[in-house]
Amino acid sequence: MTKSKADEEDYWNSSKFKAFTFDDEDDELIRLKESRQAVNSIQRLVEEDDDEDDVEKVSWSGEPVGSISWSVKETAASNQRTDREPAFPKIPTDTPSLSKSQSGYSLSSLFKGETGGRGNFQSFTDTLSDSSIRLYAPELRKPKSEYKDYVSDWSPEETIQRLQQGKVTHLSPLEKFRSLQDKLLLLDFAVSAHDGNVITAVLIYLKRTLSKEVLFRELESRQTALRHFIHYLTETKDQRLLLELLRFAHTCLPVTPVYLLHLFTFEFFFFFFSLPFSAEDSAHVQDHYTLLERQIIIEATDRQAERGGKVEIFQKFPRRASILNMPLITTLYYCCFYHYSEPEGTYSSPLNIRQAFKISEKQYFVTALAARAKLKAWLDVDALFTSRNWLGFTRKKSPLSFQRVVDVLQKNSAPTQVLQDYVGLVEDPDMRISLAQKHKCHDIVINTYRDMKDRQQLLGYRGKVGRGSAEERKIDELLNNQQIRWKN
Repeated sequence: MTKSKADEEDYWNSSKFKAFTFDDEDDELIRLKESRQAVNSIQRLVEEDDDEDDVEKVSWSGEPVGSISWSVKETAASNQRTDREPAFPKIPTDTPSLSKSQSGYSLSSLFKGETGGRGNFQSFTDTLSDSSIRLYAPELRKPKSEYKDYVSDWSPEETIQRLQQGKVTHLSPLEKFRSLQDKLLLLDFAVSAHDGNVITAVLIYLKRTLSKEVLFRELESRQTALRHFIHYLTETKDQRLLLELLRFAHTCLPVTPVYLLHLFTFEFFFFFFSLPFSAEDSAHVQDHYTLLERQIIIEATDRQAERGGKVEIFQKFPRRASILNMPLITTLYYCCFYHYSEPEGTYSSPLNIRQAFKISEKQYFVTALAARAKLKAWLDVDALFTSRNWLGFTRKKSPLSFQRVVDVLQKNSAPTQVLQDYVGLVEDPDMRISLAQKHKCHDIVINTYRDMKDRQQLLGYRGKVGRGSAEERKIDELLNNQQIRWKN
């Protein structure tokens, strides 16, 4: 596209801005002339582009695009589509049109609201303000400044609420609270919210931004927060800081320090001794220290025996975990499982542990029964119940009810013969019959009905045993026995 030299000079020497003068020129006429010049220049550019690419555009019907016939057909087709398809609400048809052929508005009169000498038309602004015309435009969002959703705008209470609602998943909103007063307000609001996760999050922030002395001092008067902080240090295994906390706030701890003994490894246990305890707690601490010493000796010996491969029980039943830092009853169960027959003078002897830690007879009996039944050592189980009187007679005696003994044996898959011996020792006849029927101890049921002299129940049970079995023959013998005086 090329321009003539005259056009180029007019372009560079002309300007749409003009200096201010006091002449009484018609500003409207000047702007109209400038608008015509701009339109003519654009038209010349378009004509030059058309000259370079002189291609006639036609529609599908073969008519030139932009011709009068083509415009008429396109308008008719558009009206038909409008009649068939629903559309958005339209401006009423009686509203004055703004087309060039009818209005006669000039470009300047449209924006100035002048009628251009035609009084029968409304101005452009009047037309837009007409209540019968509905304008549809997308609703604009309010500026962000109207929303109080910035971290810098949150108060301590609002910050805790957003943490509780899950709108904040990190600790960065807490960073803006730098004064001690604001940090304590965060902690107080978190405790008031009764949300453990929020309390822990605030405590992590305080632990990072406050000195230990200030944090411990403030936690002394906040028992709920102190309890959560102890639990947090327990979970993270921060034993050193936990010891410092216990030493600082031992007078106001929400839990007894004895219950925290299992949290400390052996190397930190000596620091734990430096804490002030009551007389009763001191005895517990001493027992725990003695138990830990014993566990270290047993663990070292058993680990060596297991690696050597010469001890049969370690080959049949490999150890699943270390015994270190285990509770007393767990240690007793371990020794009843692996060291039951050892002499009483050894550290791993169950009888030695029972005597050293003053374990009650019932606790020892239940633990030993569970361990030996797990190994299916039925002779050892039977020996637990056997006792002798001063005349030398033996009988079965148990600190537990025999009903619970049967449950323990049944859970460890005891054979019917073993179960039968202990089901027969249940005192209540109805419970004894129920257990015997459950575990298919037919002799116990038959003997109980015989002792109760209940002929009808015995006849009914005869149909439940196998035909031609030893139990059926035994029932027939009892029913035909003339010496038994049946009650029915």
